[in-house]
Amino acid sequence: MKPSVLIIAHNEADNIAEAVSSALFADEIVVVDNGSDDNTGKIASSLGANVIRSEKNIGYSDAKKLGLKHCSAEWVFWLDADERISKNLADEILAAIEKQKEFVAFKIPRKSFFLGKWIRHCGWYPDYVLRLFRKDRAKFSDDLVHEKLLVNGAIRKLSSPILHYTDPTLGHYIAKLNHYTTLGAQQMRTQGKRATICDILFRPAATFIKMFIIKLGFLDGIHGFVLCTLSAVHTMVKYAKSYFGERKN
Repeated sequence: MKPSVLIIAHNEADNIAEAVSSALFADEIVVVDNGSDDNTGKIASSLGANVIRSEKNIGYSDAKKLGLKHCSAEWVFWLDADERISKNLADEILAAIEKQKEFVAFKIPRKSFFLGKWIRHCGWYPDYVLRLFRKDRAKFSDDLVHEKLLVNGAIRKLSSPILHYTDPTLGHYIAKLNHYTTLGAQQMRTQGKRATICDILFRPAATFIKMFIIKLGFLDGIHGFVLCTLSAVHTMVKYAKSYFGERKN
């Protein structure tokens, strides 16, 4: 028994080949080309992936829901375009779904790299993420950003990590920060949450203290300091966008 691997991608021409190649152990690879204007879809298709094209960017959750409809296997593994499945993880995935009858989903540790360095602390590792699941026992949430898998049944952890090559440059991080904070602010308003001045003043500091001190981010050196600082900025910008967006409306 082998799974389907689901990847959604928007302008991921630099990443998609390695992501698809790492998933070639699967029965099928479904790539949702989510409104890309580069060669993401062509590259994925050339490697044997089943590419589902959306003419416009329909968002993270809707793209995953679309892709899931095209996955034919009983088990599905959701992979981001900047992630890779190692040989050890692939073997563990196949063994898990072949033998497993009690559990309906599995959490995977994620090994993330920031500006080329593996971040061991800051709350980033092992960072278990729910990625392997039975298609008939799970669905994606409607969140605009950081969408989740909602699973009906028992969950177990695997030991081999996903390799996550996030933010190779500061420019990449900042561009993503702007996009994600906009979605985060929109989601707050959709959920009826109100950002306050206190949120803007105190939440960024709390984020930095949690990541850099409590989660031992200082042990990651200058990379850890930069990451924790930018994460605090991310928090501030999200709540500021929510606060000023409410009043502009």
